[in-house]
Amino acid sequence: MQGHHSRLGAAVAVAFLLAAPARAEQIAVGNFGVSANGMPFAVALEKGYFKAEGIDVTGIISSAGGGTSLRNMLAGGVPYGEVNPGVIVSAIQQGADLKIISDNVLTVAEFIWAVKPDSPIKTVKDLKGAKIGYTNPRSTSQGLSTLLLKGGGLQPNDAELVRTGGFGEGVAALDVGMVTVTPIPEPLWSKFKDKYRAIAVASEILPPLDNVVGVTTANMAAEKGDFIRAVIRARRKAVEFMYKSPDEAGDLIAKHYDITPEVARSAVRNLTKANTAGIPYWGNGQIHLAGLRAMIEVQRTLGAVTGDVDYDAILDTQFLPEDIRAVIK
Repeated sequence: MQGHHSRLGAAVAVAFLLAAPARAEQIAVGNFGVSANGMPFAVALEKGYFKAEGIDVTGIISSAGGGTSLRNMLAGGVPYGEVNPGVIVSAIQQGADLKIISDNVLTVAEFIWAVKPDSPIKTVKDLKGAKIGYTNPRSTSQGLSTLLLKGGGLQPNDAELVRTGGFGEGVAALDVGMVTVTPIPEPLWSKFKDKYRAIAVASEILPPLDNVVGVTTANMAAEKGDFIRAVIRARRKAVEFMYKSPDEAGDLIAKHYDITPEVARSAVRNLTKANTAGIPYWGNGQIHLAGLRAMIEVQRTLGAVTGDVDYDAILDTQFLPEDIRAVIK
């Protein structure tokens, strides 16, 4: 029932957005300042790429994953948001007039599941009876925990999933024994890797799964098309810069993520090197349909997505630069 309410809430928030005045100076990025998905936006801010593209992005609305990201985006009346695709598809199925307009993070390579150093859990096969942390309902971290158990030959009900409310809170929950294993994504992993022990690394055990996508509403698509195109171009420049100059990018990101430059550099290096079946972590915006479909199937296991998904209807590539407008099947 709670899931129904959260989906309804998203649809109500959409209705509210359509009546709300747009504030073009903000964008909404789930887990910005915490998880690695949004790092290119920090680089774009610091390098002046938004201004170079003719727009003024004064702030980034963050959130703790799952439906929270979407609600923040909609309530704020922002033209562009970066959100987990399952939440978007679910909201569309509830009647929200949303479109996926860019493909931003193509894998879940930032995810590492960790335990305390003295834990008897050595691999995913040892997770029977474990308490596994996840952030919020319908979040990527919840969906991946199901895949994690499957990878160890276990059933979803072989372990207990515990909601922690956020990734940092998950680390705290691990410390006090509320959970026995928790996802510690980059850059938190680079910060805490000496304190905990990894039992699973997503890039080694999971296929390419679309992590976050860029979204807008029909209302904003009509009103703010040029702004949206400029955001996508600025982010693309930032991603190119990160792959060319990971250390310098790390120094810029550190300011927005409340971490040391060393930790930020480590995270950016790890993720620019991350390769999941030939697919990079940060994408340039071009839609990778196979990874999107795979992530939606993960969300289906949570009951977040039901019935058929018409991908042609939910994708809108008009805001992408022409050279990356073709969908990679």
